[in-house]
Amino acid sequence: MELNDDSGAAWVPQACTLPTAEQPLRVAEFDEVFARSVRGAERAGQTRLRLDLDPGVAGRIAELTVAETGCCSFFTFTLTVAAGSLLLEVAVPPASTGVLDALAARVAELSGRAA
Repeated sequence: MELNDDSGAAWVPQACTLPTAEQPLRVAEFDEVFARSVRGAERAGQTRLRLDLDPGVAGRIAELTVAETGCCSFFTFTLTVAAGSLLLEVAVPPASTGVLDALAARVAELSGRAA
C-alpha cells in the first residue's frame, strides 16, 4: 500500500476517501490528541496499537475515530473506559501494517511515548 509522504501524514493511506484538501485538518486533529493526551503506547502485535489516553478526550477521540472509519474503512477502533483510563486500540488488517507502523511512529514523535 502506498502512503502519503507529507510531513506528519505518512499514516494516511493513499486509499483514503477523505478529500485531499481535508486530510491535513484530520491529521492535525489527531496530532493534537497524540501530543496532549497520550499517557502510554504499546504495540499489541503486528496489527494492533494500544494507546492509553487522558479520559478527558473521550468525546473528541470518539468523534475522530468515527470520522476516520468513514473514510478509511480498514481501521478498527475500540475505545474502553476502565479505572480512570481511556484505552484506544487501533487495529488494521495484515496488508495495512505499514499504515499502523507510521501511525505508531507519529504517536511516538508527538507524545514522546514509543509503542
